[in-house]
Amino acid sequence: MNILLVGSGGREHALAWKIKQSPLLTRLICAPGNPGMAGIAEVRDVKPTEVGRQVELALEIKADLVVIGPEVAIEAGLADALAQVGIPCFGPTAAAGQLESSKAFTKAFCDRHHLPTGQYRICDDAAAAKAALAHFQPPYVVKADGLAAGKGVVIAPDRAAAEAAIDDTFGGSVGAAGARVVIEEYLEGEIGSLFALCDGKTSMLFGWAQDHKRAFDGDEGPNTGGMGTYSPAPVFTYDLVEQTRTRLVEPAFKGIAADGAPYRGVLFVELMATRHGPKLVEFNARFGDPECQVLMLRLESDLVPYLMACATGRLHEMPQPKWRDDDAVCVVLATEGYPGPAKAGSVIGGLDADFGAGVVVFQAGTSAGDDGAILAGAGRALNVCAVGRDLAEARERAYGAVALIDWPQGFHRTDIGWRALLR
Repeated sequence: MNILLVGSGGREHALAWKIKQSPLLTRLICAPGNPGMAGIAEVRDVKPTEVGRQVELALEIKADLVVIGPEVAIEAGLADALAQVGIPCFGPTAAAGQLESSKAFTKAFCDRHHLPTGQYRICDDAAAAKAALAHFQPPYVVKADGLAAGKGVVIAPDRAAAEAAIDDTFGGSVGAAGARVVIEEYLEGEIGSLFALCDGKTSMLFGWAQDHKRAFDGDEGPNTGGMGTYSPAPVFTYDLVEQTRTRLVEPAFKGIAADGAPYRGVLFVELMATRHGPKLVEFNARFGDPECQVLMLRLESDLVPYLMACATGRLHEMPQPKWRDDDAVCVVLATEGYPGPAKAGSVIGGLDADFGAGVVVFQAGTSAGDDGAILAGAGRALNVCAVGRDLAEARERAYGAVALIDWPQGFHRTDIGWRALLR
């Protein structure tokens, strides 16, 4: 099979790493890719949102399958355009992708199809958003409606901070994504990330993990796109998984199909395990980043048949995926200043070190310098991942590898997996 993988981040590097292991693969092209992906696949300089050029590339390489990594390509309608030329695509249409691209859409969808989630208000201007705060108790959750690369959510401890977040959002801090704001109820409980595949009709659970959203140790600091993950996550008891499947996953797939947009791809359910059962925090229309990284390390089955089955309506033919018994950990290294203003272009050294057994380093926000050096972007740059017989061993291997990387301008959390270790 010839496969085109769209994207350039750590999630896409992990997908490329796993796809590369498939005996079904003939040729793997990543667009635009990154220096790490260039070591295992062909890369082409085509942006995820350049829909016409991505379709031209898929036709040029005679792609048997296109795999969409990032949400921006879904919102841009890449799956729709590929359907017009008859190329199978793992990734939902723009209409189905509204489950991620618009938080206001998703909240109304939850009401319409009776999915459990927090209370909310949708606001089109700052005055309305500030007035809506009166309906909630602190801490206040302020969300930009559109895609904001993990930077559109503020959990404000008091009203003054919430009003400042509202002003920032409507003032352009996250661009067009902040043209509308959703004020939400703060949900008490433990957060988790669950994934499910769908081919438009049939669905299948596809693993779970726990993310660390806050920038600093102890879950302090601003929200980010994710500073690390581990899998399996003890929060996902059998009961929680079953409740999530029956109350969120299956109703979501049934509902979006009833709305005229059958879902094909992977749905990421970010949930809060509350005393009343799982409640939706948000949907994402693609694999999580950095959750995907630990899932790919633990997935024993060949990934490619599942991707193809989703794209071609044959998921009902697939067996349940097999997972390694090992635990997996991902530690994110980001440029100092992230998720706020950060300076791109610092050199990352030590990537050629012997990191030892069970360790894989995925590149996320990197580029290649003229001299071949690996340069960091202004956000998350590396995902240092490891597997072990248990979480403690996986963590030890991951942090041992982090210590070998020479990057003074980077930072990372030192407590990934702390909730599980305290149980």
